[in-house]
Amino acid sequence: MEFEEVLRNRRSIRKFKAAEISDKLVGKILELANLSPSAGNLQARRVVVVKDKKTKEALARKDNDFVSQAAVVFVICAVPKESEAEYAERGRNLYAVQDATLFASYLQLAATSLGLASCWVGAFDEEQVKKVLGLPEDLRPIAIIPVGYAAEEPRQSPRKSLNDISINK
Repeated sequence: MEFEEVLRNRRSIRKFKAAEISDKLVGKILELANLSPSAGNLQARRVVVVKDKKTKEALARKDNDFVSQAAVVFVICAVPKESEAEYAERGRNLYAVQDATLFASYLQLAATSLGLASCWVGAFDEEQVKKVLGLPEDLRPIAIIPVGYAAEEPRQSPRKSLNDISINK
């Protein structure tokens, strides 16, 4: 798939087919997401790969139960201490979050390029996610990305015009 096609085809998918994703494909997604940039190349992010049904169910909430239906769920975490060591408070509060966010974005684009679907989930209780996954205190969950084969084809959401989003000086 051409890059422009990947960008134009990526959608937030909330209905997944009951089909597994091979470990090889999961590895390819992670390999591509790992090419994302990071502040100072510190790569202050980690990813938890969840395939266990009970764990996926524990991550899902009433308003996002589709999380449990995905073949695999990626929980992208920031590692604030790693960025803080190099960039102080700005690293802890911003750069580590940006590192994790960029990784999550690349992950979604990689999944799309491989014929898979995903949805960015940001509405979750960080402490609950940490508890469910048994995460150490130094990891901060930033995004939950369920991935699988799409069982729906939503239309492109309306976009603001370039005039509305760009400020030219």
